[in-house]
Amino acid sequence: MRRPDFLTLIAIAIVAYALSNVIHEGLGHGGACLLIGSRVRELSSLHCLCDSDSKLVSAAGCIANAIAAGIGLLLFRRHRSYFLWLFTTLNLLMPAGYLLFSGVMHVGDWVNVCRDLPPIVWRPALAIIGAGLYWLAARCAARLLATIASRDDARRVTLIPYFTGGILYCVSGLFNPHGPILIAISAAAASFGGASGLIWLIDVVREYHGHLGIERSYAWITAAAITAAIFIGVLGPALRF
Repeated sequence: MRRPDFLTLIAIAIVAYALSNVIHEGLGHGGACLLIGSRVRELSSLHCLCDSDSKLVSAAGCIANAIAAGIGLLLFRRHRSYFLWLFTTLNLLMPAGYLLFSGVMHVGDWVNVCRDLPPIVWRPALAIIGAGLYWLAARCAARLLATIASRDDARRVTLIPYFTGGILYCVSGLFNPHGPILIAISAAAASFGGASGLIWLIDVVREYHGHLGIERSYAWITAAAITAAIFIGVLGPALRF
């Protein structure tokens, strides 16, 4: 059996990561900002700057990812494709990772959401809830992957997107106008941290029954090149409104 094509896996990862990011920053934070009647001042691959510091706006990024994960799961049940698996997995892992990260590090969206509560209460609670949800998300993703991939392919189709997405986010973050601190607390945290379940989730399930026959696809490679150009060249430096 041929192994899934390396370049095509990279291409699919670029599209899935970029789309998950736009859902979080654009549809989530940006959409909530407009919904409450405020103005979006900046939108980048790392942040959405709204005139309001509303808790709803802060929470909306993770909420949007969770909704996207639900839609992705429904679509995956109808069409078991690798892209839908990766898209669903990222949108499951990242919201849980945000909760865990905010609780442990005291940075990120959920710090604003919980600002009226004593840190001694919400930080441990958020960390515990986030860790629990992260484990459940990784377990769900592993079980879904077992239906479409073989054990031999599983490591390849999780590690390649993990490093691809992390590099994509960090390269885009280099152009962010608000400085390198966002690379650490947003780009690296959301990609290398938020998606770290991709490194170990395959060990959650013992039996793999599928086979991913992913061959070289120039359609995916072209789509990824366009996506990366926009994500880095346009969203990296930020759109200002």
